[in-house]
Amino acid sequence: MTLRAVKPQHETRTRILDAAEELFMLHGFEGTSMRQLTSKAGVNLAAVNYHFGSKDALIEAVFRRRLDPMNAARLAALDALESAGRPLAPEAIIRAFIGESLRMVEDAKGGGRNFSRLLGRTYTEPAKPIRALIGQLYAPVMARFKAALEQALPQMPKEELVWRMHFMFGTLSYTLAATDTVQLIAGCKPEDRYDARLLEDRLAAFLAAGLTAALKNAVRKAA
Repeated sequence: MTLRAVKPQHETRTRILDAAEELFMLHGFEGTSMRQLTSKAGVNLAAVNYHFGSKDALIEAVFRRRLDPMNAARLAALDALESAGRPLAPEAIIRAFIGESLRMVEDAKGGGRNFSRLLGRTYTEPAKPIRALIGQLYAPVMARFKAALEQALPQMPKEELVWRMHFMFGTLSYTLAATDTVQLIAGCKPEDRYDARLLEDRLAAFLAAGLTAALKNAVRKAA
């Protein structure tokens, strides 16, 4: 009996998920073949089918492994803010949402950085079923944070808030997907690319400014 044969089933499953996460990030969902996946994970196709049943189910498992705990942490952070019983500042709500995802950028060894880029890539590629899946996983969290922002910004027309949240999440997605592009900006220290604290401070300040910016006349009329 080989060493591989006696490895725990959960270890095989984790190895498949790790390989899929990296390959999907590098090549996309359609561009990753099952042959590449089995070679990278060091398993056969039967093992993939045993643990996941299909490529679609594997893709869902890749996202659920990271998004379920991330969303739980976001809700816990928002719960902690709301339990204080004080009016919430928009920037505090933003930090509760973005902090957990930005901390993944620091996690090169555990695969968090690969997943953050995969998540960002998902929003820039036309993979509608996968984007629909992510929308489904995010829906309860989005509803909670939208309600919190509506309370924090009672003067903001609801339609305008929806647009500003759209821009906010788009900026976060780009930040997750394209952290290397900051190397092109003069004066940026390369080590700052993966410092979650610095990223959170900079991004939270930027997003809060956009979220709370004064309404222009044309926007007021539309609202």
